[in-house]
Amino acid sequence: MNNPRLKHVFAAFDALNATDPYHSEYQGKQYGKEYLYSQHMHARLEQFCPSASEALSIAAYSQHIQRWKILRTDYPEGRAGYKRWRTDLAKFHANTAAGVLIDLDYDADTIERVKSLLQKQGLKRDPETQTLEDVICLVFLEHYLEDFAVKHEEEKLIVIIQKTWKKMSEDGHNAALALPLAEPMLDIIKKALSE
Repeated sequence: MNNPRLKHVFAAFDALNATDPYHSEYQGKQYGKEYLYSQHMHARLEQFCPSASEALSIAAYSQHIQRWKILRTDYPEGRAGYKRWRTDLAKFHANTAAGVLIDLDYDADTIERVKSLLQKQGLKRDPETQTLEDVICLVFLEHYLEDFAVKHEEEKLIVIIQKTWKKMSEDGHNAALALPLAEPMLDIIKKALSE
């Protein structure tokens, strides 16, 4: 990363995520869950879209900023409760990222662009929003699908993969099929895509 301004932004996001009460293991080390997610998002964006704009880089890094503050369990069960939780999360992430950018004297246009991306405005129409969605899906498939698979029946897993696939672009599909996934995960993806 050659942009010194982005380094300050990412450091500020890391400081907010440093209070994460949840942890994940990766390559034998423990990390704050959302800090680790931001690292996965940043790395995947750099691979998938090396020419990403500053706003898109910021949105990818802050996609789950302080996510633990709005819990799924605080919302009703079922689809309506889930959708409300996701909407509230997106607004929270957008506003939290905006607060950091304001403190770092970012211009209003960049701040509004980051907020728009984090709230997935223009999905399927806005190329950057679609790129962000592709990266989110790729990170899920590469880093979180295996743990998810342990907790769910194959039938539900297939539905989740199919829904994930629908959110992605053709470039996203190609990148997904090239991920270094374990054989069982590749098999379940192929099964989902054949149904």
